[in-house]
Amino acid sequence: MAGTISSTLSARFAAGLPAGLLGAAIRTVYPRIEPELARLASYAPRGGTAVDVGAWYGPWTRGLRRVADRVVALEPAAELAALVAGAYPDVRVVRAAASDHVGTATLYLPDGGPGVGTSSVEGGEGRPVAVPRATIDSLELTDVRFMKIDVEGHELPALRGAERTVRRDRPLLLVEVEERIQPIDPILALLAGWGYRPYVMPRDRWLPLAGFDLVAHQRAAVGRVRHSFARRVVAPWPRYVNLVLFKPEARAPEAS
Repeated sequence: MAGTISSTLSARFAAGLPAGLLGAAIRTVYPRIEPELARLASYAPRGGTAVDVGAWYGPWTRGLRRVADRVVALEPAAELAALVAGAYPDVRVVRAAASDHVGTATLYLPDGGPGVGTSSVEGGEGRPVAVPRATIDSLELTDVRFMKIDVEGHELPALRGAERTVRRDRPLLLVEVEERIQPIDPILALLAGWGYRPYVMPRDRWLPLAGFDLVAHQRAAVGRVRHSFARRVVAPWPRYVNLVLFKPEARAPEAS
């Protein structure tokens, strides 16, 4: 759910702010909305390469710079990619949609701009634009230790396009898994087959997903999705959990 301020009074106010100022504000306050980001330093590996897939205004890019030696951010929307690159010159920003093959994709941009809606290559309302499509594997990254993927329903193709990198480096994977957008079982099955176990953070610590009914939780808490960004910053509880941390098991299964 990264990347929406919602079409309310706060969204109209945000639309009037300079893009750079809006981005800086979002990056600063976003840890209040996602404890997974606020507590990043407590579980993310130090050093190596961290990958932010679906960077939006860069709140996760900002956090990852504090723990990794190198950060690579993928963002298909040209305006957002430029903002992240301008804010963090030391980050390698790739303006492309992460997918399972290289080429071109159609990205649907929200009519009110990136602050008031989400961009997706999975269709929907908004203005269609052609954007580059890349795979994580095609970027030839090294020593990948952490990867966050939040791409509004395109997570499964993004993961498939990262298989070689994931199987080689065994990074921690933080993936948006949201039942209202796509079935969650294919993502869980794919990563289980790669030797990963899922965990969620309903409050301030990671719990095994096996003991947490994610679908029931999301259906009960889906009203939070419609709340404005400002409201979620001021009153971040109760939560709508949609990020799942996948930890590699000690021994990886052989590639099929």
